[in-house]
Amino acid sequence: MKKTLKIAAIILLVLAVFFGLMYVLSKPEKEEDYSFDPDSPEPLPHDGVFTCDYGTMTFNGDGKTVILDAGAYFSRITGIPEGKNEGVYEFLDWAIPPQETKPIRYDMAHKLRIMIGEESYVLEIGIASEDHQSSTGVNGTVTYKRIPIVYIDDYKFYSMIFRKSKHALNRK
Repeated sequence: MKKTLKIAAIILLVLAVFFGLMYVLSKPEKEEDYSFDPDSPEPLPHDGVFTCDYGTMTFNGDGKTVILDAGAYFSRITGIPEGKNEGVYEFLDWAIPPQETKPIRYDMAHKLRIMIGEESYVLEIGIASEDHQSSTGVNGTVTYKRIPIVYIDDYKFYSMIFRKSKHALNRK
């Protein structure tokens, strides 16, 4: 009887350790700049060159200005003039009409507004699903190293993910 209780206790201990390890190992790792908490410190402004197959965004780190080099496809999808354009940008929240969107820190944003001259272009933040039937754009989608733009073409969702280049800007 004592031996049976001892074996049962060992089995329970082994199971507890096993499930404890599974819990710890199954937790997803977070990016260093991934923030869902609005009370957390504001993330650093984008700085450097962000590229994707359709264009380049160059940020100087002031949180306001951007040089956008739009390729033909990016221009067609967004309406932003093709080629290099200097402008200002701001990230926006998501608002239900009749409310208007307001500027917000990028790790909480749902839209990106780029103003070139007198023109304003609002791009949706998000990542398209693999089947192109939907997209997600939740807090934390934009990070210090990634700016994903989602768009609809031919009734399907697609993503353009601008990623921070490993190459530093040559500033003097």
